[in-house]
Amino acid sequence: MIAIFFGSFVTILSSSTINIAIPVLVNDFHSDLSTIQWTLTGFMLSMGTFAPITGYLGERFSYKRLFLYSLVGFTIASALCALAWDASSLIAFRILQGVFSGLIMPATMAIIYQIVPREKQAMAISLWAASSMLAPAIGPTFSGWLLQNWSWPWLFWMNVPIGIVAIIMVARYIPYYRLNVPKSFDLAGLITVVLSSSSILVSLSQGHAWGWSSWKTVSLLVFGLVTLVLFVWRELKAETPLLNLRVLKNGRYSLTLIITCIVTISLYSGTFLTPVFLQNIQRVTPLDTGLILLPASLAMAIVMPFVGKLYGSIGPRALMIAGIVLIAAGSLPLSWLSVNVPHGYILFWMIVRNVGIALTMMPASNAGMEQISPELSGHASSLSNWLRNVFGSFAIAVFTTILASRSATHATDMVASGMTDKASIQMMSFTMSVNDVYLVATIIALVALPLSLFVRSKGVKPNVSASVGKTEVAEA
Repeated sequence: MIAIFFGSFVTILSSSTINIAIPVLVNDFHSDLSTIQWTLTGFMLSMGTFAPITGYLGERFSYKRLFLYSLVGFTIASALCALAWDASSLIAFRILQGVFSGLIMPATMAIIYQIVPREKQAMAISLWAASSMLAPAIGPTFSGWLLQNWSWPWLFWMNVPIGIVAIIMVARYIPYYRLNVPKSFDLAGLITVVLSSSSILVSLSQGHAWGWSSWKTVSLLVFGLVTLVLFVWRELKAETPLLNLRVLKNGRYSLTLIITCIVTISLYSGTFLTPVFLQNIQRVTPLDTGLILLPASLAMAIVMPFVGKLYGSIGPRALMIAGIVLIAAGSLPLSWLSVNVPHGYILFWMIVRNVGIALTMMPASNAGMEQISPELSGHASSLSNWLRNVFGSFAIAVFTTILASRSATHATDMVASGMTDKASIQMMSFTMSVNDVYLVATIIALVALPLSLFVRSKGVKPNVSASVGKTEVAEA
């Protein structure tokens, strides 16, 4: 679990440290914001595009080797990012880094459900989730410190020693095994999933900049949806599918997957809106923004192991209901922000919100995955990570659009009411639009509440440890 923790941590850390470095990169490379933004967008796109093929690659080469080689590739890509000589090379290396990141997260989840004994899986997945929570908690603060005292290449150089430690630990402590070896490679599935994922993610991420009714956005979205339908049809017909969608036949897995996607949309409002509000309206520095949000993120990471302990005694339903209520209870007060709202107010409700996320996401994930057979757990983890990436991009796209449209509407209303101070109009209209988005996020979170009532507290789980034990091959 320590080996898995390191691998997951360094992957998520790399996606959370680059955000506040965007202005620095614009100046250093003498480029424009729309170009440099692709260091973040390209990473997320490649991460989401390659997540669906983890199931096939894990079965073909074993999940240990997939995890190990992906860490090696990620570490090399990090060093290449640090050595980038212009904006184009940095974007290319970031995309490569995202490819390996997209393989690591579902691979680590699959390893947990295939190796860790059933009675320890809830705690194991809590630690796995804690690593993904801890990285974005310290990422912005640490990167702000690095940028103030060093330079942007160190955002990537710091991944190298962590990556090397993770590689050594994975090579030593993760056992080699294969539960199922695919008979053939689904090339048609690979082509359709890459085309559909990349088209949909690009259209969602660039829709606000291009315009949602522009020919580029509409054509990419339509093409992506058509190829997605072809991908689903292909996977249901193929003898050896790239991504086995038959895992969706499990009702509990499908239900918890829907809940996870809904909560993912809601939680992205906090990670997206709060830093924007603090920096754009209250003029807080990136480093101070990270420090303000640090306790809330740490609270989420600290609560995770306790959720794992509680899962075995009270089951997923009670935890999820409590978590969704806390997410809504924390999001609603954030829809009442004012320009001069105290930082303590934001911090308190972000802590409430993040504790709710910790209580919801881990039980939802584990409740669905624990009913999937070990042989299909890699496909199930690939599917869940893929959909989280897609719905995360969808959330940012929707919230960005609402933010812009409602800000313009509020500004127009203020001018019509007689206000003339442009600075005040801009700050107040933006704040009111942030409040609107948080209100939408609150409603979205509550949609998941009735669904969580249908998740049974107890489920039947195949004997994972016994299944692995029969097929495990000693590395020696």
